[in-house]
Amino acid sequence: MIELNTPSPPTPATVWRAEVIQDFARSELFQRTFQEGMDLVEETAGYLDGVGRQASKVLARDAALAYAAESMRLTTRLMQVASWLLVQRAVREGDMPPEAACEERYRLAGEEASRPGSDASDGLPHILMGLLDRSERLYERVRHLDRRMYVENAADEAPHPVLAQHDRLKTAFGG
Repeated sequence: MIELNTPSPPTPATVWRAEVIQDFARSELFQRTFQEGMDLVEETAGYLDGVGRQASKVLARDAALAYAAESMRLTTRLMQVASWLLVQRAVREGDMPPEAACEERYRLAGEEASRPGSDASDGLPHILMGLLDRSERLYERVRHLDRRMYVENAADEAPHPVLAQHDRLKTAFGG
């Protein structure tokens, strides 16, 4: 006899989480965050391929090494954010079920939050420092969203707070 690997039925926690994910993907907050992320990726690419490349060529040796390290951290951070945002857009557009977006491979990777020492950052171009600051703030916001939507609730089997309140109201009013 051949056994088919059929998926187990969704739990109540999985159902409400899928609704939360879909609600976020359809929200104005997602749209603004997506636009900000993609704009920052484009702006960073333009800087690093243009003015930033020229600026890095005239830096002192230590500053040039710091520039290379920070530009790599910057692009890695932005690619992680862009990837996460594209998964959320795939959910919004129906190209990916919200349950699939819960997979660990789509989670935002942890990031070392330390910045270069003041000696290393002193010689870096101001535009690069601005891009670093903006990308860190965006990354932290997306990491917060990722944790709230996926990680923190992964072990929770409690119903969504709004659904729990709805059930209490139905019970209180005999519904």
